[in-house]
Amino acid sequence: MGDPSRRVSVSHPRTRAARPGRRDAAVRDVHEQTPLGEVYMKALMRTQLRLGLLVCAAVFLPLAALPPLLGHVPLPHWARPWGTALPWLALGPPVYGLLVTAGICYVRRAERNERDFDEHVRRS
Repeated sequence: MGDPSRRVSVSHPRTRAARPGRRDAAVRDVHEQTPLGEVYMKALMRTQLRLGLLVCAAVFLPLAALPPLLGHVPLPHWARPWGTALPWLALGPPVYGLLVTAGICYVRRAERNERDFDEHVRRS
């Protein structure tokens, strides 16, 4: 049957084990800005642009909707908690919370896109 202590690796001929130099070539394509490397970079830039536009829309739409909403809500003139008008309290903390949350989500997703790009290039 064979030696039980001997290990045998079985792989498909198209795996990285069969072509170890290609992984370095893909990374080299990106670093040397070859036409293939340019395609990789443009794909990453498109992904990051799409993410940026999505985050901008997610921040802009709620912020653009606040003034009309607050303009149509009747507020009594005596409603001044902590000496500040109620619309300012409605605009202040939630807006900053939205901006900080959007920034955190953007950075995390952008880093994930870059990690995915790196894995894809190294896998190619």
